[in-house]
This record gives sequence, structure tokens and C-alpha cells, in this order.
Amino acid sequence: MIRKSFFAVVALLMAMSASAAIPSVSLKDINGKTVDTAQLSNDGKPMVISFFALWCKPCQRELKAIAEVYDEWQEETGVKLIAVSIDEAQNEQKVKPLVESKGWEYEVLLDPNGEFKRQLGVNDIPHVFVVDGEGNIVWNHQGYVDGGEEDILEAVKKAAEK
Repeated sequence: MIRKSFFAVVALLMAMSASAAIPSVSLKDINGKTVDTAQLSNDGKPMVISFFALWCKPCQRELKAIAEVYDEWQEETGVKLIAVSIDEAQNEQKVKPLVESKGWEYEVLLDPNGEFKRQLGVNDIPHVFVVDGEGNIVWNHQGYVDGGEEDILEAVKKAAEK
């Protein structure tokens, strides 16, 4: 009896640690184009999905730090970063000017109702997900400290090896 319970628990834990797929939520990009998040892809290469807001200084520091090395990351791993603003609808018109002023070359999506954020269980920002080339979430992290982008790069490299 104990043996069966043990194996059931192990099987459950293995299933829970398996990669999760990106949920399907309809969002708009900063140019007004509708995007189904389940269709996000990068031609078999890894992606980073980073949740941020205009008011979140750690979010902006993280995206700025990544921007400084983004070309190198792309060259090394082929990664694509998708930044998702969780700013409310009354502030979403401010997102594009911020992105342009920072020179961020990311795809930027707007999640004003927080639906995508909720589907992925994001409670605090910044929150970053690394997605492998098959569309499975393989790593995530919340919060940012200077230098934390190196952890993201390590996760991207592992995802690129798959």
C-alpha cells in the first residue's frame, strides 16, 4: 500500500514538473494588431516572456539590462523577447512611447485586463518566463536584482539545447 502511494506521489510530481504550454489569450500589440498568445513562436528557438508595467522601476531596469545584451543573446541562442505590459487600459497609450524612448527592440503586447497574467499565475512583477522552441514554459522567475539577466540567459541557453 505504501509503495503504491509512493509511486502515485512520484508520478504526480513528475507530471507537475513537466513543461506547461502558453495559454491562449487574445491581446493587442503596441501597434493595435491582435495576437493569440498560444500562437507565439520563434521558429523553434527559445523565447522570453517578460511581464512589466510603466510604474515598475525593477521591470524597466531588467528590460534595459537585457536590451544592452539582446543582440548578443540573439546571436548566441536565437532568442526572441516578448514584453507584456500589464498597465490598465487608461495607461496603455503610454506604453509605446516608453518602448520607443528606451529603444527596446522587443515585441510588446498589452494585457490591460490582466487575463494573460492570471492565466500564467503572475502575482508580482517583473516576472519572466523562458519558453523552449516547442512552446513549453521551461523556467520562470519573479523579481529583479542587478545582474539577474544572467540567470535568464542561462535558462535560455538550456532551452536552446533542447
